Amino acid sequence: MAALDWYWLLLQRLLLVVAAIASLLALRTFVDGDLRHSVRRRLLLGVPWGTLAVSAFVAGVYLFVQDGLAHPYAPTVIPYRSWSYFYPVGVLVSPFAHASFDHLLGNLIATLTLGTVAEYAWGHYPRERGAQTFTGWRTNPFVRVGAFVAAALLVGVLTGIFALGPSIGFSGVVFALAGFALLRYPIGTLVALLVGDLLSLGYNAIRMPAFTQGGHSTYVTPWWADIAVQGHAFGLFTGALLGALLFDLRDERPSAARVWLGVLLFVVSQGLWAIYLPRGGGQYTLYRAVGVTLAFAVALVVASAARASDAPLVERLDLSSREASFGLVVAIVLALALVAIPFNLFVVADAAVGVNEDNSLSVGDYTVFYAEGVPNQYVSAVDVPAFRGETAVNASGVIVVSPERNIWWEVVPEDRLAHDGTRRIYVGGLGWREAITVNRTAWSAVGNETTYTVHFEHGDRRKLAYVSPSVRAEPTVEGRTVTLVPGEPFALRVESGGRALGSAPIPRENATTSAGNLTFVREEDRVYATTADSRVRVATKG
Repeated sequence: MAALDWYWLLLQRLLLVVAAIASLLALRTFVDGDLRHSVRRRLLLGVPWGTLAVSAFVAGVYLFVQDGLAHPYAPTVIPYRSWSYFYPVGVLVSPFAHASFDHLLGNLIATLTLGTVAEYAWGHYPRERGAQTFTGWRTNPFVRVGAFVAAALLVGVLTGIFALGPSIGFSGVVFALAGFALLRYPIGTLVALLVGDLLSLGYNAIRMPAFTQGGHSTYVTPWWADIAVQGHAFGLFTGALLGALLFDLRDERPSAARVWLGVLLFVVSQGLWAIYLPRGGGQYTLYRAVGVTLAFAVALVVASAARASDAPLVERLDLSSREASFGLVVAIVLALALVAIPFNLFVVADAAVGVNEDNSLSVGDYTVFYAEGVPNQYVSAVDVPAFRGETAVNASGVIVVSPERNIWWEVVPEDRLAHDGTRRIYVGGLGWREAITVNRTAWSAVGNETTYTVHFEHGDRRKLAYVSPSVRAEPTVEGRTVTLVPGEPFALRVESGGRALGSAPIPRENATTSAGNLTFVREEDRVYATTADSRVRVATKG
């Protein structure tokens, strides 16, 4: 980077910081003393200590458990997902671990913003008329801060226990904080979401003040396929239930219309309506109409729990509207928890499916292999009658298996590896970590498909894990056909009338070789078959 460009980027960062500070200082003069007094009256010294402590704990797990301190942009992830009840480390660590630095940053920002609103609603000081601070454990601000931290961590553990599938991340607790805050300050919660977006934008603007980007190919799964809908819904309803019980006890209940609007907008903006199922082969089915219908239903249920009265709903049963509303929320929380139990009882029944000595590499208690079209043991672990045939999917790509940890995972799909060419995966556990590099080398036959090989590299070990079938180029050269034969190295086989005339390795760049009375010339990533009278392209790398 030229010195002038570096100074220009630095100037942009400084201008951004100065503008933000100046805006905050100006805002401070606009805020009246009542608001500042209100914050200090609810929070010890006006600071959300509980939210800060929870955020520090989550960051500590990423830095020290996942080895994020040494590898901030490549943490250890695989052993810290919630794979199974028979692997308690994953269940307990997964709610506080993260898949990447951006994943961590997003959840930390959401925790700081939504957690502050939730902690303000909880309060560090007693709200009862005439109550005095430090007269008992219930009125002690430090105990109340500790209770907030303990509740957040406990909800985190519950999201790990009742997560559907190998989840990871603090978002279940983030949604619980949002559900709690929405029951008291629905509009304030939405404002907190926007503040979080502003913080994310500001961080990205400082990290990368300007960049140039053009059209390019990329491998992207649908954004909604990365949302843990069940875990988020479990967190939201758990937080809403706790909020409904607490604020009903305090008789602090906002307008039902505000709660309904706040919950609906939150559900829509956070993609909680995105109900989907994996179909295999990198395909997913989104049930958009069902999801949007559920979004309205969620808003109605939570609003009812927030403002339900003691008026009888069913006189014969002596059932009030409030009891029915609370009971419905409890039932939803239990249903969301129970649906995850069959998946979390998953056991690697046959770790040898698709594995052999030729296509696998063992590192510690892990086996890494490459296969195509093998049954996905994890997705197919539980049959869903309503979607029979859609959950019985196959897996193709780099797969990681560890019977000791109950892991069976398609860590790099076939299509992604084909797009990227090289991927690095990390296996390990508490106190250790190993990197495995996966390389895919491919050649395309002109007019036909691609043939390729897959290699694993670990330390000084190199393993040929997969060799695809040979493919024949469509053009013929004076009655001869050329077939690409994958291997070490790739070869060109010349045939005529079904009879092999010879073969030779694909030449290095800008070199030539001969086979079957044909001369093969390689120009960069293209190979041409030539004779005295013709020149035909037969293969392209990649």
